Amino acid sequence: MELEDLKGIIVPLLTPVDEDENIDEKRLRKIVEHVITHGIHGILAFGSNSEFYMFDEDEQIKGMKIIIDQTKGRLPLYFGIGAIRTKHAVRLAKKAAQLDIDGISILQPMFIRPTEEALYNHFKTIAEAVPEKFVLLYNNPGKTGYAISLNNVEKLAHNVKNIVGIKDSSGDLTYTSEVIRRNNDIGFRVFTGKDTITYPGLCIGAVGAVMSTGNMFTELVTSIYNNYVEGHYEKALELQFKLNPIRISQDAASFPAATKDMANLLEMDVGKSVLPTSESKGKVLEDMKKKIKDADLL
Repeated sequence: MELEDLKGIIVPLLTPVDEDENIDEKRLRKIVEHVITHGIHGILAFGSNSEFYMFDEDEQIKGMKIIIDQTKGRLPLYFGIGAIRTKHAVRLAKKAAQLDIDGISILQPMFIRPTEEALYNHFKTIAEAVPEKFVLLYNNPGKTGYAISLNNVEKLAHNVKNIVGIKDSSGDLTYTSEVIRRNNDIGFRVFTGKDTITYPGLCIGAVGAVMSTGNMFTELVTSIYNNYVEGHYEKALELQFKLNPIRISQDAASFPAATKDMANLLEMDVGKSVLPTSESKGKVLEDMKKKIKDADLL
């Protein structure tokens, strides 16, 4: 894959499990096929909505192999890493890099708060351990408690050859626009990570988005991007506004249960979230169902 192919709508793929909380191969293959046949541009395995934090390294590699086998080279594949310890992240990155994937996404460490220098070295060490793979930084301050600073993003983008982009889930368009502005000279690939701001992200120069709603509403979310790049801006905005009430209704649910809950409302049979996360019930679930119906998607 060429760097210019790093674009479009990437889905953080749901990870179905069976009653014993083992990865359910049949269901996993089914959702891979679902997103591909409905037009997704790329798949991220073991992102936040994929519940990466619930699976050990062997399970993640096993799941990635299933996804690769089912995809059969039809679209780019990325592997998410959220390990806190640098040594563990390097080990997992090297295992993933042995597989037929196109890139790796690295989340800043949760729970701890490294210094600027320590965080820079964390990303640099992992990326340099897999020099043949594209690396995306993953900025998620809502889940880690802090952001990757703009200075660190700029230094990593300019100093580490294979760090070629970022998924920014901050929801802060000023931050996103500054990442784009400060790294525009090297063609740094910026993806928004909040489903509700895909359109405005594209307007300020993002090359795509990583969207959890792409698991269920694949045609809708890819149509936002496709219409935008084809110059149909009003239609793209209309589709963004169609999606937003659905996505916002998820906020009342427990993370990350809402995505699987919606998929199951649509009879996609993706199974339950991994404990201790539990499925949504009562008003929360009914509100999500109503928003889907209001958009004529159920």
